[in-house]
Amino acid sequence: MSMSDPIADFLTRIRNAQQAGHRWTDIPSSNLKLRMALLLKLEGFIKDFVIVEDDMQNVLRVYLKYTAKGSPVIVGLTRISRPGRRHYVPADNLPRVRNGLGIAILTTSRGVITDKQAKKERVGGEVLCHIW
Repeated sequence: MSMSDPIADFLTRIRNAQQAGHRWTDIPSSNLKLRMALLLKLEGFIKDFVIVEDDMQNVLRVYLKYTAKGSPVIVGLTRISRPGRRHYVPADNLPRVRNGLGIAILTTSRGVITDKQAKKERVGGEVLCHIW
């Protein structure tokens, strides 16, 4: 299966696993996805993640987080920049996701960071996705 948009795949796997009530989901690993998983963990959207080593491409196992009532912590994930239509923003035009309740994940010259970090460091970049 060739994958034209690994980020969309990453988001979709998390979305689907949550809707099905799974405790975790396995995603083919990459440095970018690792960094995104780290940001999701730091921002409190997922419990944790580990790398499951295999012979080909390691697998990123993302442990999902649910509220006390059992509903997913992540309400929505949206892919913003797509391979067919890239979405770049300057430092002074960073997105606000759900009035600051959500985060945007950007790739910048300083690496893969959240909109809050980008604002602090005054850098713009490509908006990969919104998560709330």
